[in-house]
Amino acid sequence: MGLKIKLFVFTLLLVTGGAVATALADKGDAPPLSGAMHEFILQTPPAPAPDVAFSNGDNATLGFKDFKGKVTLVNLWATWCAPCVKEMPSLEALKQARGGADFDVVTISEDKTARKVVDPFFEKNNLMALPRYTDAESAVGRAFRVRGLPTTILLDRDGKEIGRFEGGANWAGSDALALIDWAIKSDAAKAPLPPAQKTP
Repeated sequence: MGLKIKLFVFTLLLVTGGAVATALADKGDAPPLSGAMHEFILQTPPAPAPDVAFSNGDNATLGFKDFKGKVTLVNLWATWCAPCVKEMPSLEALKQARGGADFDVVTISEDKTARKVVDPFFEKNNLMALPRYTDAESAVGRAFRVRGLPTTILLDRDGKEIGRFEGGANWAGSDALALIDWAIKSDAAKAPLPPAQKTP
């Protein structure tokens, strides 16, 4: 094979390969991890969230199975953690912008004194949409094997970890919203049908 033909074939492979990659990304098969989300750590394959309980503050406990059916962003934070405090308004904005039947934001405080410090923090910072879940024993953090706070974990509709972001981030920014929208769209096939559309 002549040099010109080899170069042509090599160029063709590069072009078509790029086109295939672009097509996959457009279909939602590849998560958008550019810009502010470039440090998002994918979990391949997605792993089930641990079976661990946390408090809703009203003498009741919840688990991640309670959020199945929705794409869920789990944020582990504490009032003493400066990066956590900084990113909380963006989580509030994300909850207001995308929260609903397909998506939820679950903020779990790892503060030892639980609601005694969480409630005043939420009131001081006018956080009205986010839940005040607590984990005074740090059981959730240990179960997820987090290395520090904040750590934010994205779960699919089956309650499996898609990946995580270690450290603070702007969750209301365009890069984070693109990742969230990708997760919702790519997981749409797993969503249960509305009652009126269910087949016998």
